[in-house]
Amino acid sequence: MAKIVEYRDIPLDHLVIGKGQVRTESPGKEIEDLAMSIEAQGLLQPIVVCAARDSQKWEILTGQRRFLAHKQLGREVIPAAVLDERVDEGQAKAISITENLIRRQLSGKDLKDGILYLYNIYGSVVDVVKATGLPRTKVQDYVKYPRLLPELKKMVDDGAVDVNVALRAQDAANDDNGIPDAEVAVELAQEMAPMTGVQRKKVTKERREHPDRPVDEVIENAKTGAKVTQIMATVTQDVHAGLQKFAKEEGTNQDEAAAALIEEALVGRGFLEE
Repeated sequence: MAKIVEYRDIPLDHLVIGKGQVRTESPGKEIEDLAMSIEAQGLLQPIVVCAARDSQKWEILTGQRRFLAHKQLGREVIPAAVLDERVDEGQAKAISITENLIRRQLSGKDLKDGILYLYNIYGSVVDVVKATGLPRTKVQDYVKYPRLLPELKKMVDDGAVDVNVALRAQDAANDDNGIPDAEVAVELAQEMAPMTGVQRKKVTKERREHPDRPVDEVIENAKTGAKVTQIMATVTQDVHAGLQKFAKEEGTNQDEAAAALIEEALVGRGFLEE
């Protein structure tokens, strides 16, 4: 059985992606996120390679995304674990699947807890992004109540809005420098509270694209212009239970939770722009 005999830096132009790679779909936006993480923290897990059929090349068995992220960053070499023998496509696929299972991402709760811990230490979203390489939007989403304006915290404490609506309102009230206007944020929170999730997202998008547009116009456009399509899906009881838990954690209903998860998956796979 093949085993690792050495670790070395290998030039990117000496590598080819093996057919046994478990990730066969287009990596999409995931590569951008991974590149940011590698730039911030370095490569935490080397790729695994063996000799390719072309004796001048190395075949990537695990680490396609890490390889592509290094190319995007303009790196010349990448750390790699080298196997002592060439493996066939079946063995390569098994290695790729096993490595991906071992290297599974943190659960949602663990990731949120970790980001919140870092936020409490650093005190700003920007510093957490620099420390972790995570996308700014993801850090902002996970750091909820602590980063609300005092006026919005009071609205949440009084039960006027939930924390998710308050966050959307605050983000929608940002100026060109990312600093929220408290008065606008409160007005938006009041108007967005009874809206659907789709309408709230439309408010946020329109405010981001047209920050000088009057709030009442933005609200009216969101209420009248948001076009949606309803779909039906059949899931197992376990999936349904997981969806309900996610909806409860996010403070929303299961329909909006399902829509959010579908959108997140499509963005992550590169089929939808944020």
